[in-house]
Amino acid sequence: MKSIFIVEDDANIREIEEFALKNSGYETKAFECAADFFMELRKRKPSLILLDVMLPDEDGISVLKKLRSQADTEEVPVIMVTAKTAEIDKVKGLDSGADDYITKPFGVMELISRVKALLRRTQPAKQEEVLELGEIALHMANRSLKVSGTVIELTYKEFELLVLLIQNKGLVLTRDVLMEKIWGIDYLGESRTLDMHIRTLRKKLGNAGEHIKTVRNVGYLAE
Repeated sequence: MKSIFIVEDDANIREIEEFALKNSGYETKAFECAADFFMELRKRKPSLILLDVMLPDEDGISVLKKLRSQADTEEVPVIMVTAKTAEIDKVKGLDSGADDYITKPFGVMELISRVKALLRRTQPAKQEEVLELGEIALHMANRSLKVSGTVIELTYKEFELLVLLIQNKGLVLTRDVLMEKIWGIDYLGESRTLDMHIRTLRKKLGNAGEHIKTVRNVGYLAE
């Protein structure tokens, strides 16, 4: 669950923000001053911070600059919240490192929309899954194969077969297991189909085809 820290000295606004965010599925922690906020920040880091500009003990811009100057908080998304509407105040906040700016009074729907949009923009890119074996690299997202950096075209079954072998590298996969997993049928008399695909796969892999070993009378393994 995404966690959001709210730094707001106005109790009414703080309660509205907490209520709206909790109803939208977020975990919240609210603070009425910068000192309490920084104390909690030393314990854990939130997914996003709603930061009021006018705080009783420290200016919100000063708080923002501290966040951006520290390695463990410099990337945490921050939305500045203030009653000031002058353009210069918005520019000052954005120039200091704010990711977005919302002015009071604001609607609950606008607040939630901005929070969701900012979290979408700033969430880490999903790391691509790559299966590797020696010079072989299988990119799962786009179902592509590279051998020593060169793209090699595989059929659907060849790709699935290579994936299964690499996922189980070092383990012998029997013929019936390979036939059932890739073709969805029992081994029985279909060994030539499997052997043909292994031969073609080795040929396409070139020297890297040596990673696919034959275990006589049993099956195949990748190592």
